Amino acid sequence: MPMQTEISGVWAALLIPRNEAGNPDEKAFRNALEFLITRNISKVVLNGATGEYCLTTPAELERLLAICRETLDGRGEFLCGIGAAGLSGAIAQGRMAINAGARALLLPMPHFFPYSQDDLCAYCQAVAADLHAPILLYNLPRFTTPLKTSTVQCLIKAVPNIIGLKDSSGSLDSLRALTGTEACRIVGDDSALVDALEAGACDGVISGVAGVLPELINFLFFERSSLRYRQAAYRLVELIEHLSVFPTPWGLKWIAECRGVAPASVSQPLSENRRKQIGDFQAWFVPWWAATERELRG
Repeated sequence: MPMQTEISGVWAALLIPRNEAGNPDEKAFRNALEFLITRNISKVVLNGATGEYCLTTPAELERLLAICRETLDGRGEFLCGIGAAGLSGAIAQGRMAINAGARALLLPMPHFFPYSQDDLCAYCQAVAADLHAPILLYNLPRFTTPLKTSTVQCLIKAVPNIIGLKDSSGSLDSLRALTGTEACRIVGDDSALVDALEAGACDGVISGVAGVLPELINFLFFERSSLRYRQAAYRLVELIEHLSVFPTPWGLKWIAECRGVAPASVSQPLSENRRKQIGDFQAWFVPWWAATERELRG
C-alpha cells in the first residue's frame, strides 16, 4: 500500500521564463510565484511539461528549486518533476528536489524511445527504491510511452512510496480505476478537469492553466455549486481550443505576457505564420479574459 501522503486540491504547474540567451529569468520566475500566491494558489509544481523539463539543465533545476523554496518561504509548498531520458538523470533530479524540500516527486516515463510496460515497471521501481520520498507516477503520453491502467495499479500496490497518479492523457480510465483506494488521483490535463470533477474521479489537479489563470481553475475546483459554474466550464473549453494551435506550453506563455507575469520566450525561432497566430491569440485573449474575469466575480 502507498505511504500516507495526501496530494490534493489545485496545484499550478509553473512556466520557466527564459531570457533572450535562453537562461532562466530568475526575476520573472519569482514574480510568477508571487503572482500565484496573491491569487490564492499556495501549491505549485516545478519541472513538469509546462516547465519544459527537457530543456532544463541540472544546474538550472538546482537554482530554480532554491528560488522556489526561498520565495514560498512557508507560504506554500511545491512538487517537482524528475523527467529524464534514463535512470541516472531521474535519480539526480529527485535527490535535488528532496534536498530542496519538495513535498513529493512527479515521475514521467523516460522520454524519446518507446518502451514496454515491463520496462516502465522496472524503471519506476528502480527510481522509487533509490529516492526515499513520495512519488506520483506521471502519465504523459504525448511525450513518453503511455502507462496502462494495469501498470499503474500494479506499481501503486507494490511500491510503498509510489502514492498515486498524475494523468495527463485526457482519459479518466486510470483515475477511475484508483477510486476507492488510498492512492492520490490527480488530473494533469486541463481539458479533462470538469469531467473528472463531475465523475468524482480526482482528488486534485496539476494545471498549466492555473499557472497563468489561477482564478479560473480555483473557481472550477472549489465553486462547483455556483450558478456560474457552467459558464466557467465553457470558458475553459474555449480557452483550450485556442491554446491547441500551439506547442505545449507556448500559448500559456503568451497569456503570462498579457497579464504582466513574465515576458514570453520560446526555444525555437518563430515563423511568420507563428507570429501571426500569436498576435491573433493575444488579440482574442485580452477581451476574452476581461469578460471571463467579470463572470467569475459575479
